[in-house]
Amino acid sequence: MKNKIKHLFILLCLIVILILPYFVFAQTAPLDSLKKVQEAGSGYEKIIDDNVDGNNLVANAGKIVQAFLSLLGIIFLVLMLYGGYSWMTAAGDQGKVERAQNTIRRAIIGIIITIGSYAITQFVLVKLLDHNV
Repeated sequence: MKNKIKHLFILLCLIVILILPYFVFAQTAPLDSLKKVQEAGSGYEKIIDDNVDGNNLVANAGKIVQAFLSLLGIIFLVLMLYGGYSWMTAAGDQGKVERAQNTIRRAIIGIIITIGSYAITQFVLVKLLDHNV
């Protein structure tokens, strides 16, 4: 009987958590202010679109770096999935578990380096493009 009450309480809590967002009475933003935010962009794209023609070396380098870093992000995702799958299918073999853990560790180290390089590149390109304005 206690177990049923516990399960009923958990079910009730989950239902409340799932339904609660429908009762939020926040004020909606006017549509024109949302359009202004959308037009403003994040800054970097707007600087490139407004101040750079198609032949600018800095803009092309930025696009190439962004494409390369995006590819590295996809590789990270694939390595994490591979490492997780290898770990799950190791069936207790300690050697396979260690290889899977090493794969995951190296993927995490790689994505940290990738995010750091992206942040540095973003900072430098924004400063270069902003300086040329």
